[in-house]
Amino acid sequence: MAYRVLHPDMPIRPGIVKVKLGLKSDIARAMLANSITMTPGTISVDIVDEYLFIHWIYVSSLDPQEYHFRIAGKFENYIKRIFD
Repeated sequence: MAYRVLHPDMPIRPGIVKVKLGLKSDIARAMLANSITMTPGTISVDIVDEYLFIHWIYVSSLDPQEYHFRIAGKFENYIKRIFD
Protein backbone atom coordinates (compact mmCIF):
# COMPACT_ATOMS: atom_id res chain seq x y z
CA MET A 1 0.00 0.00 0.00
CA ALA A 2 2.84 2.40 0.78
CA TYR A 3 4.26 1.82 -2.73
CA ARG A 4 0.92 2.70 -4.32
CA VAL A 5 0.44 5.79 -2.15
CA LEU A 6 3.95 7.14 -2.67
CA HIS A 7 4.33 6.25 -6.36
CA PRO A 8 4.05 9.37 -8.57
CA ASP A 9 1.84 7.60 -11.16
CA MET A 10 -0.61 6.25 -8.54
CA PRO A 11 -0.79 2.65 -9.88
CA ILE A 12 -4.35 1.97 -8.78
CA ARG A 13 -7.53 0.75 -10.50
CA PRO A 14 -10.16 1.20 -7.80
CA GLY A 15 -13.60 -0.28 -8.07
CA ILE A 16 -16.43 -1.92 -6.21
CA VAL A 17 -16.84 -5.64 -6.79
CA LYS A 18 -19.85 -7.80 -5.96
CA VAL A 19 -19.00 -11.15 -4.35
CA LYS A 20 -21.63 -13.85 -3.95
CA LEU A 21 -21.47 -15.33 -0.47
CA GLY A 22 -21.70 -19.00 0.35
CA LEU A 23 -22.23 -18.28 4.04
CA LYS A 24 -25.67 -18.63 5.60
CA SER A 25 -25.56 -17.01 9.04
CA ASP A 26 -25.39 -13.27 9.64
CA ILE A 27 -22.49 -13.64 12.08
CA ALA A 28 -20.47 -15.57 9.49
CA ARG A 29 -21.11 -12.89 6.88
CA ALA A 30 -20.12 -10.14 9.32
CA MET A 31 -16.91 -12.01 10.20
CA LEU A 32 -16.05 -12.32 6.50
CA ALA A 33 -16.75 -8.63 5.86
CA ASN A 34 -14.57 -7.63 8.82
CA SER A 35 -11.76 -9.96 7.74
CA ILE A 36 -11.77 -8.50 4.24
CA THR A 37 -11.72 -4.95 5.60
CA MET A 38 -8.59 -5.77 7.60
CA THR A 39 -6.79 -6.74 4.37
CA PRO A 40 -4.80 -3.78 2.94
CA GLY A 41 -6.43 -2.32 -0.16
CA THR A 42 -9.95 -3.60 0.49
CA ILE A 43 -12.92 -2.43 2.49
CA SER A 44 -16.34 -4.03 2.82
CA VAL A 45 -19.06 -1.59 1.84
CA ASP A 46 -22.37 -3.43 2.19
CA ILE A 47 -24.06 -6.81 2.40
CA VAL A 48 -27.26 -7.12 0.36
CA ASP A 49 -29.05 -10.48 0.38
CA GLU A 50 -26.35 -13.00 -0.60
CA TYR A 51 -23.87 -10.46 -1.99
CA LEU A 52 -21.02 -8.57 -0.38
CA PHE A 53 -19.91 -5.32 -2.00
CA ILE A 54 -16.21 -4.56 -1.58
CA HIS A 55 -14.15 -1.53 -2.56
CA TRP A 56 -10.89 -2.87 -3.96
CA ILE A 57 -7.93 -0.53 -4.57
CA TYR A 58 -6.67 -2.52 -7.59
CA VAL A 59 -9.30 -4.47 -9.51
CA SER A 60 -7.13 -6.90 -11.45
CA SER A 61 -9.87 -8.94 -13.10
CA LEU A 62 -13.41 -8.58 -14.37
CA ASP A 63 -14.11 -12.29 -13.87
CA PRO A 64 -16.34 -12.68 -10.77
CA GLN A 65 -14.98 -16.13 -9.90
CA GLU A 66 -11.37 -14.93 -9.95
CA TYR A 67 -11.89 -11.89 -7.75
CA HIS A 68 -14.13 -13.91 -5.43
CA PHE A 69 -11.26 -16.34 -4.92
CA ARG A 70 -8.66 -13.56 -4.55
CA ILE A 71 -10.69 -11.52 -2.07
CA ALA A 72 -12.90 -13.92 -0.11
CA GLY A 73 -11.84 -17.45 -1.00
CA LYS A 74 -9.56 -18.36 1.91
CA PHE A 75 -11.43 -16.30 4.49
CA GLU A 76 -14.78 -17.73 3.47
CA ASN A 77 -13.56 -21.33 3.75
CA TYR A 78 -12.20 -20.80 7.26
CA ILE A 79 -15.31 -18.96 8.47
CA LYS A 80 -17.60 -21.59 6.92
CA ARG A 81 -15.86 -24.28 8.98
CA ILE A 82 -16.36 -22.32 12.19
CA PHE A 83 -19.86 -20.81 11.83
CA ASP A 84 -21.82 -22.74 9.17
